[in-house]
Amino acid sequence: MATALVIENDPTDDVRRLGEWLTEAGLDLSVTRPYAGDELPPDLAGHAALVVLGGDQQAYPGSDGSPGAPWFPAVEGLLRKAVRHRTPTLGVCLGAQLLATAHAGTVERSPSGPEVGPAVVGRRDAAETDLLFRYVPLIPDVLQWHADEITELPVGATLLAASTRYPNQAFRLGDRAWGLQFHIECDTAMIAEWANDSALLAELGYDPQLVIAACDAVLVDIEEVWQPFAARFAALALGELDDSGSRRSLPLLGH
Repeated sequence: MATALVIENDPTDDVRRLGEWLTEAGLDLSVTRPYAGDELPPDLAGHAALVVLGGDQQAYPGSDGSPGAPWFPAVEGLLRKAVRHRTPTLGVCLGAQLLATAHAGTVERSPSGPEVGPAVVGRRDAAETDLLFRYVPLIPDVLQWHADEITELPVGATLLAASTRYPNQAFRLGDRAWGLQFHIECDTAMIAEWANDSALLAELGYDPQLVIAACDAVLVDIEEVWQPFAARFAALALGELDDSGSRRSLPLLGH
């Protein structure tokens, strides 16, 4: 069985539903938790894919020049190796930001303020020929929970989804690495944990219970869009997608 290396950057943002979708599609997961002292491998030997999750840290250095977390330079090194060797890669929220900074993109505190709760993004024309995004609807539901923004994509990146306040919502580097500024992995329990101890909600003046309820209401719609997306990512890692994006074995549910 092919194995994906999953890097959890924060104990409150584990692989959750995304992990269930990937394993249901046949991909084994090797979860590494550097915040708990797990060592990151020097390379991706033995792994068919890389998934980097979110967290409360910043992808950019602090005022003293130190990284947002001690292990971020190693994560960025793995992300560069993944893109160079065409290893299927998925970065979610902070993971997408690290994918950008690893390739000389820019991430900073957003001048537009925090973005929290259910939202939609708009698929760009370039998504029409993308291996994963070509089956994503034009205006898919997502969950947002961030105050930082990818203000400049790496040179050569392909923008796949955007929104008015945060233009760089999803992008691809090379032909096998994707970054999603938004969250697709959350369930209600995860959102509740974030909401009940959230400086972002306090800054925005949002009622935590209303945010939890609003997020819970769109989880079915998010699964309808992003479970097939995750299954296609797993199929790519398993060698079951050709360059046109066609599945070599049985078609995915709904396609």
